[in-house]
Amino acid sequence: MKKEIISTWLRELQEDICQQLEAADGKGKFVEDAWERPGGGGGYSRVIEGQHIEKGGVNFSAIHGMMPKKISDKLGLEQATFFATGVSIVLHPQNPMVPIIHMNVRYFEMDNGIWWFGGGIDLTPHYVNEKDAQTFHRKLKKVCDNHHPEYYPKFKEWADNYFYVRHRKETRGIGGIFFDRLDKGKENEFTKAQRFDFLKAVGKSFCDIYIPMLEDHKNDAFGEQEKNWQYLRRGRYVEFNLVWDKGTKFGLDTDGRTESILMSLPPMARWQYMHQPTPGSREAKTLACLVKEKDWITHTIS
Repeated sequence: MKKEIISTWLRELQEDICQQLEAADGKGKFVEDAWERPGGGGGYSRVIEGQHIEKGGVNFSAIHGMMPKKISDKLGLEQATFFATGVSIVLHPQNPMVPIIHMNVRYFEMDNGIWWFGGGIDLTPHYVNEKDAQTFHRKLKKVCDNHHPEYYPKFKEWADNYFYVRHRKETRGIGGIFFDRLDKGKENEFTKAQRFDFLKAVGKSFCDIYIPMLEDHKNDAFGEQEKNWQYLRRGRYVEFNLVWDKGTKFGLDTDGRTESILMSLPPMARWQYMHQPTPGSREAKTLACLVKEKDWITHTIS
């Protein structure tokens, strides 16, 4: 399967998701910004500032060139020419009752024959909603189960460990799925077409997962307390993306476009010294949920 086929599909995915999000927002329109990478390739960044999506980005990129030694050393690979393409999405809603969502689906190959797929979807609620958490994970499990019975438990655990703000000892949100270096497997049990089919299923599930949550909560009542909590949780989101996220580091280390890489950051966030939520409050209950290895499909919040 040629890289051009994969890249074209991802570009079409960007277009489809943008159209659906514009319709769901009802007012905002994506503004597209085409860019070129000096080392080879480029992409199309799309940003929306709407009535329900305060700031959202749906980015497509397809870059190529010689792999920087810093990156090849981190990946444990010899230096060679590489090609990387993907779609990355982050949505920051206006209403604190609507969660932040992130998705990335990507493909990577080198001219020495190495290739793999990666990506995932994770959810970061400002206030954890039991029903939404269960629905979110059930939908992801269904997508995974349609392709391999081991995908969901493996990729769910991977997400728990990856989206972990280590210096805070809390997860970024309620997790989701995360996967990387999906190639033929140790026993060559997977074809590239099978791995690509799974990537496509994840990408196409995005709107089905998120838009119903946006519709359910975009008009929920909130006040100053909820808005301040939203800004604090956004601060945690910023901390993870700038300190721990490998995608951010990869983009910056490969001379990617800074504005597109940092698109994931919210329009406004807050850091309050030694903030502690009131015991028994919704904020405290949400914070107590941000732990690894929680079974969101069957768990109920007391």
